[in-house]
Amino acid sequence: MKKTTLTAALAMAIPTMASAAGSQANTYDFAGDWPTHHVFDDGTDLGLALKYQYDVDRFSNDGGRLEDAQTNRRKELGFYVKKKGVYDATVVYDFQARTWLDTYLRVQSKGLFGKDVGAFRVGFSKTPVGFEGNTSTGATTFLEAALPIQAIYANRRIGVDWALEREHYLVDAGYYRGGDLNGGSDGRMLAARAAWIPRNRPGDVLHFGLSASQESPEGSTDGRDVYTPPLARLHTRPEAALADLLVDSGNLAPVEHIDRSGLEGLWIGGPWSVQGEYLRARVSLQGRPAYAADGYYVFASWVATGESRPYAGGNVGNIKPKGSHGALEFALRYSELDLDDGTVAGGRERDWTLGANWYINRHLKLQANYVHAQSDRRGLVLDPNVIEARAQVEF
Repeated sequence: MKKTTLTAALAMAIPTMASAAGSQANTYDFAGDWPTHHVFDDGTDLGLALKYQYDVDRFSNDGGRLEDAQTNRRKELGFYVKKKGVYDATVVYDFQARTWLDTYLRVQSKGLFGKDVGAFRVGFSKTPVGFEGNTSTGATTFLEAALPIQAIYANRRIGVDWALEREHYLVDAGYYRGGDLNGGSDGRMLAARAAWIPRNRPGDVLHFGLSASQESPEGSTDGRDVYTPPLARLHTRPEAALADLLVDSGNLAPVEHIDRSGLEGLWIGGPWSVQGEYLRARVSLQGRPAYAADGYYVFASWVATGESRPYAGGNVGNIKPKGSHGALEFALRYSELDLDDGTVAGGRERDWTLGANWYINRHLKLQANYVHAQSDRRGLVLDPNVIEARAQVEF
């Protein structure tokens, strides 16, 4: 049952947030002065981080399989302490999904030893394979990650990693053991990423990267002494978090290891940008032929107000508005995923997504997407249309 319409939700969200942004007037800098951290005399920065997102999704042409919905998407609360050039530590929890997010300590070799040989991190953090997956969920151009990222990206694991950044290249390697902080993904993983950045100036970026990992999942035994063999499952929603799955490999077991690989590219030229990525996963199974899945996406973005997408540390961030009325961005993405291989009929899907983003200031952001999905799984063909909107507060 629909309790509200997309138009009504936007009608309520836009005036409220715009009024907040415009009421800065002469008394308080709403965009920059939020008292969420304190910097001590020695440069130590102690602070609080918050991310709140509210989504509204409306579906049509779905054969009655998808139900209109509106709810909180993320309610993240985190704490951090850092000293520039020396170390940083953070702990973040999402109260909406009830899951732990980034929880780690990272030290800079130059701050400790006087020589820069990279940064060393220990804890629970994102794995390297997946460019869009490593983009902050508050800084993505579209509401949801593209199809191959959702299906293949491994997300976070507990482990150690090393990263070395230079103006024109970067490398990142990690070893992960012990699953994750949410009680799953037992096993071990080796992963690495490298990128060449021949152009690396604000508003003028050219980035090419590749990545690979091998994961060896482990089975588990519950309190009833019931053993569950190591398994893998690749699936995705139609680039709308409040929708049901359209393509799904189902549980693949028992798994020996999962090999992931990726190719990534990014070009930023003033207000224009193009980003793309190809991902592949190969699941080796005991006593059965290996299963393979792959997919890719490409999207173009134009910032109508003239700003450029920021780039640092091998990834992109939120646009920083230059004017008092914020920044306006339009984007178009095509993504494709193939989960059919051998006897596994996981399905195939192709999505077109048109997006518009209003960066009201550094903390407030409104997003709207139109998604046209085309899926075919085991003879069931669905071509749903999705209209979705998000209001975000982040600091």
